[in-house]
Amino acid sequence: MRKLFLLILIILSSQIQSQTICDNGSANSFPCNDYDLMSQISLATMNASDGNDSWGWTDTSTGKEYAIIGLDNGTAFIDISDPVNPIYLGKLPSPTPPTSWRDIKVYQNHAYVVSDIFPGDHNHGMQVFDLTKLRSVTNPPQTFAEDGRYTGFGKAHNIVINEDTGFAYAVGTLTFSGGPHFINLQDPKNPVAAGGFVSSGGDPYSHDAQVVTYNGPDTDHIGKEILIGSNQLEIVIADITNKANPITLSTINYSDIGYTHQGWFTEDHRYFLLGDEFDESNVGFDTRTIIFDFEDLDNPKFHMNYTGPTPAIDHNGYVKGNKFFLANYRAGLRVIDIADIANKNIFEIGSFDSFPSNNNAGFNGAWSVYPYFDSGNIVISDIESGFLLVRQSNTLSINDFSNKSNFAMYPNPTKSGVTIDKGNTSQLEKIEIYNILGEKMKEVTEFNDSEKINLTLNYAPGIYLVRINNSTKKLIIN
Repeated sequence: MRKLFLLILIILSSQIQSQTICDNGSANSFPCNDYDLMSQISLATMNASDGNDSWGWTDTSTGKEYAIIGLDNGTAFIDISDPVNPIYLGKLPSPTPPTSWRDIKVYQNHAYVVSDIFPGDHNHGMQVFDLTKLRSVTNPPQTFAEDGRYTGFGKAHNIVINEDTGFAYAVGTLTFSGGPHFINLQDPKNPVAAGGFVSSGGDPYSHDAQVVTYNGPDTDHIGKEILIGSNQLEIVIADITNKANPITLSTINYSDIGYTHQGWFTEDHRYFLLGDEFDESNVGFDTRTIIFDFEDLDNPKFHMNYTGPTPAIDHNGYVKGNKFFLANYRAGLRVIDIADIANKNIFEIGSFDSFPSNNNAGFNGAWSVYPYFDSGNIVISDIESGFLLVRQSNTLSINDFSNKSNFAMYPNPTKSGVTIDKGNTSQLEKIEIYNILGEKMKEVTEFNDSEKINLTLNYAPGIYLVRINNSTKKLIIN
């Protein structure tokens, strides 16, 4: 398939914006390997001085994808349903003065935003924002109002949400010795305090955490709500199923500890990939990801170190399938193949460096990434460069070349038009046409009662995708 897409790129070279493609190791001045630049929005456009965290939201009603970008003075919302022409919809302002630390997660069509400031405290709390309001923005950018605020704490370094249970966990607050502060989100606009956790290990302060409904190899804990805390000097594993009686299961540390920062489970809940934020600068080696074997949650073990190709500091990393997507500060986004992690065989397969100046161990560049959109588009939130959207070269979407629908499309190949025959399908909802870069060329949402829809296509020769409702078919124009 890769050879096919290389051929497609050659055919479409006349219409591709060359500065977005990763060509000979560069995309619009950004060093890259197998990842293209789809679009970028600067901090100046968003009226901010610094970028920080990022997350994403897919509207289940419309299928549109939105990037959520943390800024020093608020939270930005960007419509990326047309990835090459994103729309900056506006900002939810911070209720407190600007700060370098902001964090966002999403639950039930609502964004939850926390902020940290060092030293001291402030009255930011946790902002609640109804994301469905983004559907009706007609004159962007606009200034949004929060839909609620939880004030059970002032500052928080991060917010973690288990979407299976509807509970949020604020970490790095001044409550519970900095350990996770539990919040019930089951009524999304009205968060309710639900207790907290102080680890019985050596360091109760959680800088970051992941919380899952456990479905891994340790049968003693299947179905329980398990928290993995990155607690400055160690990892803490806790059973927090009973909010009134959370239990420390185990702790583990490792050699050359600088600052136990953030980590993420593999999807089978067997291995945990950890980033230490200070080890590269304190010790002097290249980017290190420490990997643990959590086959037994009560007795976790060190598995291996992965060493990256640059001395840059690792920050936030997330697993999707057999890939680990790492925000590597000055080295940008790094994509690591972890399919053979059990045999300690992992390696880098792609990258997009949002900080071209150098790959030194400094606190600039990619703060975070969000790789979970079905489209395959990946958000990079960069401290200096703001919002960047990238995608693996020569790929399209999750439904590419799906022919499971009852629709017919002809003639194919065609020169100037195509007919869509809806067959025995009762309803057409939307027809969209995309080019190889993912640019939306046409969208049709209004239909008559006819069984056949005729579309005129005045496009350059090449291969396109026609998405009909939720199925996608390949179309050749010659």
